[in-house]
Amino acid sequence: MKVIIIEDEEPAAQKLKMLLSELSEPVEVLDCLDSVSQAAEWFSTHEQPDLIFMDIRLADGLSFEIFDLVPIKSPVIFTTAYNEYALKAFKVNSIDYLLKPIDPGELHRAMDKFKTLFSGSDLQEPNIQSGMQKLLAQLASSHKTRFFIKVGQHYRSIPVQEIESFFVQEKSTFLMNLEGKTLDIDYSLDQLAEMLNPELFFRVNRSYLVNINWIKDVLIYSGSRLKIKLASGKYNEPILVSRDKVSDFKKWMNR
Repeated sequence: MKVIIIEDEEPAAQKLKMLLSELSEPVEVLDCLDSVSQAAEWFSTHEQPDLIFMDIRLADGLSFEIFDLVPIKSPVIFTTAYNEYALKAFKVNSIDYLLKPIDPGELHRAMDKFKTLFSGSDLQEPNIQSGMQKLLAQLASSHKTRFFIKVGQHYRSIPVQEIESFFVQEKSTFLMNLEGKTLDIDYSLDQLAEMLNPELFFRVNRSYLVNINWIKDVLIYSGSRLKIKLASGKYNEPILVSRDKVSDFKKWMNR
């Protein structure tokens, strides 16, 4: 198994190399890289390894920036002293997230998870892609699929497919269903953005999270902004895409 370590603290890199050398299966550490720029250069000139161990905070930025600079096809096990990046880690190629100091038992479990997902004696690109498909399927299944909401003296179970948008009004959060009815919900938009499938919902501004399936029209609005019309049309104000989100919104609509 060929691996790369991306870690800007030499003692941590050496400790990880030692732990990997103690595994029952032989592991070859191809290189230890200590920055975003060095990693981007390495991946531009080398074949993809079987597995990457990646610290998150590097000397010249966050390692997530590497994914924006070069294509990364290999699965990643993140190793970090900070747990606040766990959600973002699983939006890239992560199969596990180990907190420092790394516990040998946790490393063994992460490697077992890797071998389960990427089974096969020949860990070449077809198997890597097959394993990533399994991983993405697992992650997709973790997204929230319905909300159980109190409506008067009753409770209703509402599938996310039937929710047109979530929005904030007077410091309360609501959902709008396909019938154009608004229902109170006990989550913030930040919490909802983490729960929901990002392929289905997009945070267009501070007040609205919209379902791609119920966008009826997108109009140019005031030069660099966009205005969205949703299927129900039951909104008291125009839904505008923030200027800083227009580019990401277009990519999301065009994926």
